[in-house]
Amino acid sequence: MDIDQLGNDAKLAATKYFTNTLKNPGQLEKVEQLKNRISRKKTSTEAMLKTAMQSQLDGVTIGMEQLKDALDDISKVKIYLSQTKHSFINLPSLGYKLQDVRTKQMQHSQYLTANENMKHLFTVPESIEKTKQWINDGKFLHAHQCLIDLENSRDDLLFEVHKLPNQAPSDKILLKAYFEDVEVMSNMLKKQIKLVLSRTLNTVRKEPMVIVTVLRIIEREERADIFALQRHKQSGFMPPSRPKKWKEMAFDVLQKSVDQRIEGTQVNERSDNKMWLVTYLELCRQLILEDLRVVKTLCVPCFPPLYDIFDKFVYMYHSSLSANLNDIISNGLEGNEYVTIISWVTNTYSGTELMLHPELNIDIGKVGPLLKSSIVFDLQSKYLEYIKANYKEWMLKTLDTEKNDWYAGASPEVGPDGCFHTAAPVIIFQMIDQNLQVTKTISQHLTHKALLLSVDSVSLYGLSYKEAVIEFKKKHFEDRSKVPFFTHCIITVLNNCLQFIELALEMKQHYWSSDFKDQSSTAYEKLIKTFQNLRDEAAQFLLEEALIDLDIHFQDLITTKWLSSFISIETICVTLEDYFQDYTHLKPKNLEYIILEAEDIIVRRYIMAILQKKLNFKTYEERRSAADKMTNEVDQLKSFFMRVAPLVTRDKDSPFDAVVKLSEVLKSEDSEILSLDLHTLVKMYPDITEDQMTRLLSLRGDLSRSEIREKVQYAIQGNRELAGTTLTKSIFQQIHL
Repeated sequence: MDIDQLGNDAKLAATKYFTNTLKNPGQLEKVEQLKNRISRKKTSTEAMLKTAMQSQLDGVTIGMEQLKDALDDISKVKIYLSQTKHSFINLPSLGYKLQDVRTKQMQHSQYLTANENMKHLFTVPESIEKTKQWINDGKFLHAHQCLIDLENSRDDLLFEVHKLPNQAPSDKILLKAYFEDVEVMSNMLKKQIKLVLSRTLNTVRKEPMVIVTVLRIIEREERADIFALQRHKQSGFMPPSRPKKWKEMAFDVLQKSVDQRIEGTQVNERSDNKMWLVTYLELCRQLILEDLRVVKTLCVPCFPPLYDIFDKFVYMYHSSLSANLNDIISNGLEGNEYVTIISWVTNTYSGTELMLHPELNIDIGKVGPLLKSSIVFDLQSKYLEYIKANYKEWMLKTLDTEKNDWYAGASPEVGPDGCFHTAAPVIIFQMIDQNLQVTKTISQHLTHKALLLSVDSVSLYGLSYKEAVIEFKKKHFEDRSKVPFFTHCIITVLNNCLQFIELALEMKQHYWSSDFKDQSSTAYEKLIKTFQNLRDEAAQFLLEEALIDLDIHFQDLITTKWLSSFISIETICVTLEDYFQDYTHLKPKNLEYIILEAEDIIVRRYIMAILQKKLNFKTYEERRSAADKMTNEVDQLKSFFMRVAPLVTRDKDSPFDAVVKLSEVLKSEDSEILSLDLHTLVKMYPDITEDQMTRLLSLRGDLSRSEIREKVQYAIQGNRELAGTTLTKSIFQQIHL
């Protein structure tokens, strides 16, 4: 640190501080207070510095004392090391002097080992035969004890040979050849133990002591393996056939027996029985449940606690079944087999019927899922594809049946409510409900996916249905004599569309969850819109059928012939009434829609007849008479529609009122009253066009083109100034001349 620089910086900072503090004359009175404050601060800072310095000095003192102690310890260690080094000088000569002692000790050890095993050396053939007999008689403990004695004798002799500095390989070969039958007996006993273990679940019911005996032998062999490994680590000697790893062998045998039991439950193939997978899974459930009961009640007391045998068996059955199911899946599934496996794995296996059974109560989290999530997801995807293909096939068949019925000329069925209908909507939604009921047993997530798929499939069916209806309509209008029940068929289409919408909403209420994302709502909106559009278009086809018959009568309206005759409007009413007798087979909502559409169409055609200027009025009387007739005919039409459909809810602004307003403009006598009527007309129907008003005024026959243009412009401009630029939609917007 640069002390001088720090001092200069402190002086500059102090000068700046005092300059800023005393720059005003009035602050000079506080100089004494400022001096006292600075003096106290200086005293406090000095005290802090003294404390810090004292603390540092104390730390340095302690450090010096510790360094001094360390130096003393190093001096002592140095002395001890020197003494130890001096002691090592005499060791080589001491080892040379004791060489004879070492040789004698090794010879004594070998003689002692040979002496101890002498009786076994002479009785090896006899012991081998005895061991073999005990193994054949099932006396495994006696056989194993004899086998241990033989192995210990062999291993001790081989170990002594191994310790010799210049060991001859021939000695080892000679010993191994002499004891070679010992390993044969070991393998023979191992074979019998494997046989017993492979029948563990059966044996433990009848002779649990046999299982206990086998496990005692395995534990003895495990201890012998541990001893052999420790000795090998110390001396490098490993006896023949060690380590035997019989405990590992035991679990391998148990695993294979479990694998065989799981595989053996598959008694049928797909070609033999369509329900083969259901049968196989149920047999697996029964087998695993019963076997694990036996393990928990009978095997657990027989096996050592360290074996954790129940959890081990649970894992073995779990892994074996998982592998088997993976093989079945890789070989390919068909139809409902996808959902059979998904449902069994999701509900049955991990539910109270198996793993959570009160007698087992297994924590499924310890063994993990039976199938990987990716496999389950793939199964779900394939099942959804299967459902989609099923929907497509069934819906195509349903649509073909509908089309065949149309062209066959058969009258549709009449339901209890007196409305025409077919079974198509119910069939389709019953099929959907069956699939959703199945997916509901698996998971809400799969149900959501199946619901979306179902809704999309019905929407696609709606589009195909629409194409078929349009094609049916085209062929009918090419030759109307070929399909006598066209009207009935189209009425059925309208009613079916309404039923599709109602059934879709019922399905949504039953299966839709608030947890689902907005995708569901969008799919439902698309479905409903599809069938609403089809209903609206089919309604137009229905009315088009009637209007073809009425077209000639509409052409007679507002003509010279019309002035002196009531035939046209009466014929229109009679013809419509004839068609409306069939319309009674429409559902109430469809009937209301058809009636309102019919009213609009009739009024549009009537107004078009007025604006086409087929008459030339010469006098006011002719004009007033025509206007009065228009009003009367409109009243006649209104009465007709009220009579044929009294329950239909109508708006206050009836489309028939537009004809009345036009007739009022026609029969206006005074120019000012005419302008007022025009203003009223434009105010009620702001979307009426200049061309339509011009045609109406031209029909009067008493105004020049300039007067007509002036009155039209004045009326439209005045209404826009009052109402703004937004035009309310009315019937005039639907009239195109």
